[in-house]
Amino acid sequence: MPDKIALITGASRGLGAALAVELAPTHHIVAVARTTGALEEVDDRIKAVGGEATLAPMDITNADAMAQLCRATHDRWGKVDIWAHTAIEAQQLMPTDHVALAEKDWAKSVAVNLDAVARLIAYVAPLLGSVGTAAFFHDDHAGEAFFGAYGATKAGQMALAKSWQTETAKIGPKVRIVTPRPLATAMRARFHPGENRETLVSPWDEAKRLLPELIG
Repeated sequence: MPDKIALITGASRGLGAALAVELAPTHHIVAVARTTGALEEVDDRIKAVGGEATLAPMDITNADAMAQLCRATHDRWGKVDIWAHTAIEAQQLMPTDHVALAEKDWAKSVAVNLDAVARLIAYVAPLLGSVGTAAFFHDDHAGEAFFGAYGATKAGQMALAKSWQTETAKIGPKVRIVTPRPLATAMRARFHPGENRETLVSPWDEAKRLLPELIG
């Protein structure tokens, strides 16, 4: 088993799944997502490249589950070398004066994109120590028409990451914030129906491009 540990939150699909597979030759992967079947498919890909994974079919909004996962990770390995956070809630597009009316959807966006990230930073930071790396993924839609809910909660998530990055610049852990190119994912298809997907980048290709920036 590799002596490096990669924690991927949002590992079942898209960029999270691709990063898990890309890191697998050099890291043991702790893969977190809600969907067991999709995680198992990622596990098959990890095994195909000679890697190993620990699957954690959990909801990142469950504070007790995330605390237990981090305790178990500490007890087993004592550290995390890289944490890549790709989990996101993409509330459907709507006029801003409708956002609060979709109360359950708004609450879920806040829970996933803000509350869970704030808790995870607190839980994972001790595992990263001064030498680990945390990676966040910029996707700026703030101010765009109909993106009020997603734009606001994603911008809030980036504010947390940027503040943590500034605070830890001299003492660690390293906090990387990178901007993926437009990806051919199901989430983007929801936001841009009818878009020519041939112009988009595969998450697998983008993971290869971004990885040196994340672990460098």
